[in-house]
Formats: sequence, C-alpha cells, structure tokens
Amino acid sequence: MKNDMDRKLRDFLGAKTAKTFADVLAIETVGELLRHYPRRYLKKGELTPFDELEVGDQATVNGRVKKVTVRSLDTKAEIPLTDVQKWSRRRTLTKVVVTDGRRDLELAFFNQPWLATKLTPGTAALFWGEVTMFRDVMQLKSPGTEILDTDDLSEAEIERRARPFRPLYAATAKLPTATIERSVKIVLDSLDDRLDDPIPDLILRNEKLLALPDALRKVHLPDTEKDIHDAQQRFRFEEALVMQTILAQRRAVTDALNAVPRPRVQGRLLDEFDERLPFELTEGQAEVGEEIFADLARPHPMHRLLQGEVGSGKTVVALRAMLSVVDNGGQAALLAPTEVLAVQHHKTLTKMLGDLAEQGMLGGAEHATKIGLLTGSLNAAGRRTAMLDAASGAAGIVVGTHALLEDKVQFADLGLVVVDEQHRFGVEQRAALSAKSGENTPHVLVMTATPIPRTVAMTVFGDLAVSTLTQLPAGRSPIQSSVVPAKEKPDWLQRAWTRVREEVGKGHQVYVVCPRIGDDVKNATDEEGELLETDEGGKKQARPPISVMQVAEALGEILHDLRVEVLHGRLPADEKDAVMSRFAAGEVDVLIATTVIEVGVDVPNASTMVIMDADRFGISQLHQLRGRVGRGKVPGLCLLVTDLWAGSKSYGRLEAVASTTDGFELSRIDLETRREGDVLGVAQSGRRSSLKLLSVLRDEDVIFAARHVANSIVSVDAELAEYPALRAAVGNALESETTEYLEKT
Repeated sequence: MKNDMDRKLRDFLGAKTAKTFADVLAIETVGELLRHYPRRYLKKGELTPFDELEVGDQATVNGRVKKVTVRSLDTKAEIPLTDVQKWSRRRTLTKVVVTDGRRDLELAFFNQPWLATKLTPGTAALFWGEVTMFRDVMQLKSPGTEILDTDDLSEAEIERRARPFRPLYAATAKLPTATIERSVKIVLDSLDDRLDDPIPDLILRNEKLLALPDALRKVHLPDTEKDIHDAQQRFRFEEALVMQTILAQRRAVTDALNAVPRPRVQGRLLDEFDERLPFELTEGQAEVGEEIFADLARPHPMHRLLQGEVGSGKTVVALRAMLSVVDNGGQAALLAPTEVLAVQHHKTLTKMLGDLAEQGMLGGAEHATKIGLLTGSLNAAGRRTAMLDAASGAAGIVVGTHALLEDKVQFADLGLVVVDEQHRFGVEQRAALSAKSGENTPHVLVMTATPIPRTVAMTVFGDLAVSTLTQLPAGRSPIQSSVVPAKEKPDWLQRAWTRVREEVGKGHQVYVVCPRIGDDVKNATDEEGELLETDEGGKKQARPPISVMQVAEALGEILHDLRVEVLHGRLPADEKDAVMSRFAAGEVDVLIATTVIEVGVDVPNASTMVIMDADRFGISQLHQLRGRVGRGKVPGLCLLVTDLWAGSKSYGRLEAVASTTDGFELSRIDLETRREGDVLGVAQSGRRSSLKLLSVLRDEDVIFAARHVANSIVSVDAELAEYPALRAAVGNALESETTEYLEKT
C-alpha cells in the first residue's frame, strides 16, 4: 500500500491547484509539498514600528499603501497602471510607498509589475526585508509582502492568521506564500498520523528526535520557537542520514571488491626516482604518499581523493603511486579532462622521469618504463602504437583523455586509475576504465586542485578517503591579486595593459583569460559548449561575456609590437599543442585564452594574468586560473577585470579572491555564499538544493552523527531489509536528479 507521502496532491487539493504546484514549483506529491519547508517565520507581535527601523536590520512592518508607480528600466518611462500586465516579461521597477500614518517607507520590487494591481493605494499589508538607505530615503531591500485586506475571511483563514508564527515559503506570483500555507494545512489535516518514518524508532529515541508526523506539523504550524528548532533538527538529521546511507552502501560495495595488492617494492623504479628528485618532498607529500602506499598494499581497491592547494605538488604524489604499481608489474592510467592537459601531463611526467621513461631506448635506465599518450586527435599510426603499448604492457603509464575509455583500448594489467580534475568525470566513465582491468578492480586515486563547494561537501560526507596537501613546495613565489573596476575607473584598465607591457619588457610572459571563444552574442558559450548564464540569477545581462576574439582584436593595436597568440578549445589539437609549446618555450609574450589553461599548464616564466569579466567565473575557478602564474621565481600578479560597481554581491566575491591565496578558505567563502549548490546534485548554483535544511558548514556534528548511524545500519543490513522506510527514502534519492552529484565524483 502506498505511503500517504507518495499520494498525488490532486487527491487533497483538487486538479487545478495541484497543476499550479506542478507547473510552478515542480511539486506533485504530498511528500514534495510537506518537504517544501518554510524559509522563515513571521512572529506575530514582533512588528517593528517605522520610527524604530535601523539600517541593516531584518524587519517586518505593517503599513498601508500610500502610492505606487511602475516604470521601465530600459526606457526609464513610467508605465500606466492599466498597462502593467503587458510588461510581465520585461525589466521593470515597481516602487511602493507605505505609511504607518506618521512616517513613510519606500519599497522597490524588480520585475514584478503585477504587484501594482494588488498593492493599490489604501491597501493594508505586511512587508519584510533588510532596512537600507538610498538617496536619504529609508527602504526595505528585496522586500516580501502579504496583503492583509480581504473580505469575508473563512474560519480556517481566521485561525491561520491568529497563529503565533506564520510560515513564509519560497513562492511566486502564481503561487504566493499564503496559498502554499493554506494548502499545507489542508494536507496535514487529512494525513494519517501513522506515516512510515525513514528514521528508525530506536534512532529517534537515541537522538531525541521528533517522529515524522509531529515534525511535519511543527515545522509548518509551529506554536513556539522550540517547535521550529526541534522540527528542523529532525529534518536535518533525516537529510544527513539518507545521504550517509547511500555513501555507506557504496563504501560497502567498494570494500567487498577484489584488487591486486601493489605493495612498495624496494630497489626498483620508485626508489630510483626518489633518489634523483632535485628537491625534497614536503612533509605533507611524504605523509600522503605513505597513506597511498598503505592503500595500494591492501587486497581491496583504494578509493582516495587527493585534494591540494594549487601548486602543492599533487602530480609528484600521483606519479610516485603510479611507479609503485609499475614496480609490481602493473600499469597505471592517468585520465585528464582535456587534450591540452593530457599532453601537458605526458610532457611533465616524461620530463620528471628522464631516462626512467625510456624503456627499450638507447640510454634508457635499467628499471625504466614507457609513458604512452592516447588522445582523440592522434593520427592512425600514433593511435595504433599507443593502443599496442597499453595492451601489451609495454607502457607502464598511459596518459589520455576520454579516448582511454573506448572499448578498443585494452590494458595488460591495469592496477591504478588516476583521475585528474575528478569533478569533470562521471562514475560511468570511471567504471568503464576500471572494467579494463578484468576480474580485479584497479585502485583509484582522484585529484582536485581546489575544493570547489561540492567537493568540500563531499569531504564532510566522507564518500572517499581523503588526503590533503596544504604546504607549497619551496621556491613558489607569492601572487598578488587586485580587482580592476573597468567601468568605474577606466584608467585602471589602461594601467593594466601598461603593466602587461612592463612585465614583457622584463622578459616575462602574460596570460589574458576570457569567458568565451567568440560565438555570436545570442548563443554565447563557454569552453565546454554550455550556454553562459550571465548573472547570478541566470538571466541575460545587457552585454554578453567578452570573448577571446574580441580581446585579441582590441589588443591588436595596444600590444601591436608584442608577440600575441590565442588559445581555445576549438582549435585543432596539433595547433593547440603548437601554441602552448611556443608559449612554454618563451616564443609568445601574451597568450589570450579561455579556461583551457585553467589546470595543468606550467610555465614558470609567466608572471601575470589578466582575467576579463572576472565576475563571470566562480570563486574556485578564479583561484585555479590564478595558480597558473607565480610558478617560478618571479612573483605573480593577477588582475580581476570587471564592469561591476563596488558594493554588489559579485564584486564582493572578487574582493574575497583578491584578499587571500588560501584555496581552502576561498572554498569555504564560496560555500557560505552559494551554499552547497546541491550536495547530491550536479548543479553548483542556480538550482534548488537537495539539502533543504542541512548546511555542511553549520551542521557537521549532525552529519557525523548520521554517518555513525548509517555505518552501523549498513554494516549489518546493507540492503536495508529491516528498514523499509529508509530504503524507500534512499531509493527516492537514487531515482531523482539529486544523486547526479554522486555520479560525478
């Protein structure tokens, strides 16, 4: 029999209202509605008098509309109130003046012209938001509102308004918070109290948590602050438990697989490599290396995340792990997301190994191996050679892109898979590579340069064993970063290009990075072909992101006497490689590129990076781009160019990047700014999070408690046979988009 939480809303609310919920909020079932929790609560009796409002406060006021106007943001012209419905899809500003009879307060509603037909002069309403000052007029920022004047209130409406706490929901014009509140109460009053609870009774008692029916009523219809706290705490634990159970099941599956132990072998390739290192490993590199060697010696596959600051030496750590596998007669595959990065890795590994990478060649070392390269752009002869070396075992290490995943590519004895920039590959792709090892599962090491928000979240959730590198190797130079407000201070941008000339004059090189290649403005795409969303809400701005081609043309005159070239992902592979080789060799002064240079490109002589439209990039991406400079003895400089004005939220993000070079601190700022995006979903921003109440930063104690419970349950009942409600909740999560995150890690 179906749980009431799975029933369709139309059974409770009627077909018309149910369709509105489905169309507007993608809510179709009772469970989806009841887990659309209030975003905040309005406490009756806590209204702030107008004369007690203070700038910076979050306030709720009760006022009567005095005046309302609507004007176009494009033409600046005022729109007649009779015509506002025609402007529903255009950029507008609805300005409402409200009064308490003594003082006035101004509210600005963007792109909501329909409000003018509701908030007519004389209308009484509640308004809430942050108190600000604009041109000496007190305002409420990003205000919310609920109209109080209605005729013939029903008993249910009177009861609803009499409650001490009013839930306020994420709502829209077609589905206001009051409608959601009424619908939730109808559903709650009709529900059977014997709901299947995903949290087992014993856990509810041990953790002192509310049962599901009680928690649902208290989160939506609270009488006290304690009701809200207790209900939210219960649902935070439930969210954590469901996700920790999924992760525990996956860990159990991994731990049950067989892998060939690859213990460290003395006196062979790894030892020779260590003896020749021209530098001393950092303490962190040595410790992480020992963790990895211990994993490789086990008869079960390693599943470890290696995260580290930009330039912290992850490549050396990964190479030592690969050499240990080669010493055991196995092979290692290094999977890179782009051809530029794959080629760079191949060159780096070959250079680091020297004659240890020249097996079978004149002058090759005694314990040498061979490093193969397999990418989609190789010619037929090169491809045949690379595939033969992999299949015969001649190549102990094979570096490649997605081309490694093709069915025709086989390995003699694949013992280790290293995945660089792990967030760019799905679990299916990794599984396809792992399957090439036959009956035994290869060990897996995934790497990321900077913990982007979902990686931070994953670390807390503990899907992988985690190793972290925080020390920078000796010899790395500091990087100074500055925001360049090009529109507000155009002379600063001119100074930036002068600085570029100065750096080149000193014999150094410069990157100029742009968000897009050169598409027409209606279909601007990034390096990976995704349509660019050009502001925080995903709405198109007046000007599309600047492109490589536009900047190259503009700089043609400014830097006419310098050697300037362009690089982006749509160039033919051999041309990309040639451009990068010329830049690495010092034959190019200024390289204008997309984010194709984001990871792996190592040019110690590059001292400066200018990032155009820097506000179009995420915090972690900016930090990773910045890591391409200051890689040698020359101090690095990164200039973040933006058309934004100081004081905006996005400008603040750029200031945060400029204020610190600590990637872990920046990832925390990113997480605080954008929340987890979707810890179990692929989205990093712009989509509703599957974590509705749980916060990775705030609720670590809840997460770890849930992890302990999930491990205990899965250790004795991996299939959750004794816990059908929890199994159903896990199943719902696995069937939904929310697990796209796990499929990407």
